[in-house]
Amino acid sequence: MNAVLEFFKKPFLRKYTNYIVVALFTVIFAILSLTGGLKMGTQFLLEQIGIAVLLAVSLGMVVGFLGELSLGHAGFMCVGAYVGGKLSSLLVGAMGGNEDSIVALLLALLVGGLVAAVFGIIIGLPALRLRGDYLAIVTLAFGEIVRSVFMNMPERLFGGTTGLETPRFDRKYLFVFAFLLVLACLAVTQNLMRSKHGRAIVSIKDNEIAARATGIDVTKYKLFVFTISSFFAGIAGVLYSYSNVRLQSVNFDYNYSTEILVMVVLGGMGSINGSMIAAALITFLNVKLQTMLTGNLAVLQKLFYAIILILIVIYKNAPGLKGFREKYNLKALFDKLFKKKPVAEDMADGKEGDDAE
Repeated sequence: MNAVLEFFKKPFLRKYTNYIVVALFTVIFAILSLTGGLKMGTQFLLEQIGIAVLLAVSLGMVVGFLGELSLGHAGFMCVGAYVGGKLSSLLVGAMGGNEDSIVALLLALLVGGLVAAVFGIIIGLPALRLRGDYLAIVTLAFGEIVRSVFMNMPERLFGGTTGLETPRFDRKYLFVFAFLLVLACLAVTQNLMRSKHGRAIVSIKDNEIAARATGIDVTKYKLFVFTISSFFAGIAGVLYSYSNVRLQSVNFDYNYSTEILVMVVLGGMGSINGSMIAAALITFLNVKLQTMLTGNLAVLQKLFYAIILILIVIYKNAPGLKGFREKYNLKALFDKLFKKKPVAEDMADGKEGDDAE
């Protein structure tokens, strides 16, 4: 046991723990899926968790590290979903109807992400000159405009009000691609934030005036982060299009943008791991409530969902629970497992060993 603990104390492993956890999670569930050990509902849940984690981590770059409030993340996801979904439909049709074509999936992911990034640049150039509530309003308006545009386009282009039919990738494999993309998003985000550029981005959040005074190009860094965030939101949208047989713009309204923001806030502003855990938890609750509360009870889904979120917020912020939170949390558990024994204990252990001899 001590050897195992000493192994995980290594700086490299502690630095890349989230990569290891996501990779192990992916491998285990991939094996279960390939051997028939996962139900279809579980595979769908894993797809939704992968998409939600991508959205939460990418939005966390803007909200948590850059310190800007964006309420249009679902709009960039909508762009990626419709553009990537339409491209994948055309490619699958040209390839003889093979919905499981990896080439079509990869091309759709690339194009959908790039188009969303272009929209991020177009919106970011004027919008990022604003701050606070004004930026939130502009990004919120962008999200609503985008979904309205797609909904009112001719039916032969993007399906109109009835929605766009998209290929359905094999459930056995799609969640694996989703978690591989989560690893890619983690690599980009963590390496960026640990670099000198990341320090510049955080300095903008702390004090923009001081950052400008030290020569940091604030507009460039803001646009850079906004573009990367939009790119991964577009990729999440393409995965969403492959996870559902029909896209409808109503699914990308401001409520969805707010839900993504809630994931980031609950996970902790500027905490990548926290955003991932919160995204997985909220998605799990949402999907399970939709599964359990059907028929006449369906009207209670949002009510129970809201109550659970309120309880989580109270737990995370109530002053009276501060001592309980500090004593019982994952960080405290890991510190207890990995901390070195005090010198007095080491000397006592050595003395006992000498006495035994």
